[in-house]
Amino acid sequence: MQLSSHSFQDGQAIPGEFAFAVPDATAHVLLSSNRNPHLAWRDVPAGTQSFVIVCHDPDVPSGGDDVNQEGRTVPADLPRVDFFHWLLLDIPVGTTEIAAGAQSDGITAHGKPGPAAPQGLRHGINDYTGWFAADAQMQGEYYGYDGPCPPWNDSLVHHYVFTVYALATPSLSVDGALTGANVRAALARAPVLGQASITGLYSLNPAVPAV
Repeated sequence: MQLSSHSFQDGQAIPGEFAFAVPDATAHVLLSSNRNPHLAWRDVPAGTQSFVIVCHDPDVPSGGDDVNQEGRTVPADLPRVDFFHWLLLDIPVGTTEIAAGAQSDGITAHGKPGPAAPQGLRHGINDYTGWFAADAQMQGEYYGYDGPCPPWNDSLVHHYVFTVYALATPSLSVDGALTGANVRAALARAPVLGQASITGLYSLNPAVPAV
C-alpha cells in the first residue's frame, strides 16, 4: 500500500490550516481552523473489506510540569508518550481517499459527537478528551479529528503519523470505548492485510520550527 496527501508532504511541515492551534507572537497560540488533512491510498491488498485510519503523535511529554510555562522549556530528554489525534473506522473498501475538511472543519468546545461520523463512518475518541478533562470550558468527549497543538515551549518538533490499515473484515471489533489504546489493541488482533503511513511535522515553538 501507499499513502499520500495533498495537504502536506511526507516528512514536511503540516500547514496551520490542519492544526488545532497556530503560533501567535503575543498569546503564544491561537486556535486554528482544525480541518482534517486530505489522505489518499492505493495498491490495496486483495481481499480488503474496510480501512481504518489512525493518527498519533509519539512526542507528547510524559509529564506536564514544564508544559506551556513561561520561562521554562520542555526538555528534549523527557520521556515521550503517544497522543491519538484521529481514529476513523469502518471506511468501506470502495473508498480510497478522505477529502480535506470532510471529517473535521473547526474546533468544537466540549468535543465533536460520535461515534457516528460523516459518510456513514465511525469515529473514535481522541486524546483531547483527557487533555481537557479539568477545563470547564472545553471538557467533554472528543470524537474524530482534532489536529496538532504541541506545547509552545517544547524543545522538540512533534511528528504526526497518519496510518491507513487494510482489513479483511467490513468492521473493526473494538473492546470497550473507542480510545486509541483500544483501537490499537483491536488492530493487533484483526486480520490486517496491509498498512501505509506518512508523517507530518508541527511545532508551536518559534525557536524550534518544523522543517
